[in-house]
Amino acid sequence: MPAPGSAAPGDNETRSASAIVGDNLTGHHLLHIDGYSRTKDKLPTGKSIKSCPFRAGGHRWRINYYPNGQTSNCADFISVFLHLEQSAESDTRPVKARAKFSLLDRAGKPVPSHSKYADLHDAGWRIYNFIKRVLLENSGHLKDDCFKIRCDVIIPKILYTKDRAATPSFFDVPASDIFRQLGDLLRSKDGADVMFQVAGKTFWAHRFILGARSPVFKDELLGAMAELLGGMKESRAIIGDHIQIDDILPQVFETLLHFVYNDSLPEMEGQEEAMMAQHLLEAADRYDMQRLKLICEDKLCRHLDVSTVATTLVLAEQHNCQGLKEACIEFLKSSDALEAVMETDGFDHMAKSCPALIKELMLKLVTRSRKRK
Repeated sequence: MPAPGSAAPGDNETRSASAIVGDNLTGHHLLHIDGYSRTKDKLPTGKSIKSCPFRAGGHRWRINYYPNGQTSNCADFISVFLHLEQSAESDTRPVKARAKFSLLDRAGKPVPSHSKYADLHDAGWRIYNFIKRVLLENSGHLKDDCFKIRCDVIIPKILYTKDRAATPSFFDVPASDIFRQLGDLLRSKDGADVMFQVAGKTFWAHRFILGARSPVFKDELLGAMAELLGGMKESRAIIGDHIQIDDILPQVFETLLHFVYNDSLPEMEGQEEAMMAQHLLEAADRYDMQRLKLICEDKLCRHLDVSTVATTLVLAEQHNCQGLKEACIEFLKSSDALEAVMETDGFDHMAKSCPALIKELMLKLVTRSRKRK
């Protein structure tokens, strides 16, 4: 990545590759950011540097790198934007693609907690909050003021079959809307056959849908209708034709059902999203919903700060969230951050509830200090 105002990087600073995998045409580009501090100091929020152009899937692309975020709402983050510069020759159809950005570690491998699929906006794919700068700066992935980002481009192979391209299209096949239909089913309660009582609030659902989405629901709801989670009988009871759950907040259970039927979470912002992600992670682990669990881990990584990192680390340890745990430890490796965190109630809670975490953290800090020497 060049300094502000200079030309795009030469061939020695960037590499691209393409391959056909299954039914997809894939390509990737390695972005080398050299002089991170200089770009951060010289470019304000909203200003970017362009990578050199590269080709993937018969198209020409560029990446825009925003060291201080693309908008004021993400000024504490690095933003990235994959921009389509040129479509394949003789192909005027819109490009249907997915983009994934990954921070690379020193070995050149993607860091799981900082690998994200980009959202499509206009003619490109953006991640406004790719990584918080303080996390990057306190991690071991920034070395000699340099780090790397990998951008993967995934395009359905069928779009590039010549016979298909030459065949005139008389209709458009709409995208699948099965989750919208399932969401409507949850809202209408048509055919609902199981009722939950959660802290005095009633929720109706469909046991076969719950069973298809969660092995815990499948084993218990579709089986003997015993308590939903073995070993916690004091907090759940099946009374007549309904199931009573007393150890989860109604709004959390409602959001859990929303995900079961919609495969997505409702829109939330700021502190509301962080708090809900904590509760949902516990529920996702309890009901063995791994995709939801990873989504919650990702959201909690985005909200790490001095006031939340200690409690988040305890949560990650209790629910075996390795990616989230690593992100918390990277945050705490900064001496300034650690001193501030040690003054919080969350650190006291961590010391009392998970003393082994304190020992593990201290060992990592000592190891890091020795490596620097």
